[in-house]
Amino acid sequence: MTIALTAYVLMWPAIVAVVLFFIARGFFRDLSESKKAGHPII
Repeated sequence: MTIALTAYVLMWPAIVAVVLFFIARGFFRDLSESKKAGHPII
């Protein structure tokens, strides 16, 4: 039981890191596209 709980607790930072990576990647893609088009990001 302890190993399962440890694995469960350690998976959350990995899941959060992956989600944050995809959010940041999308943001920086939008930022570069808006700079190329000459429009503000907001």
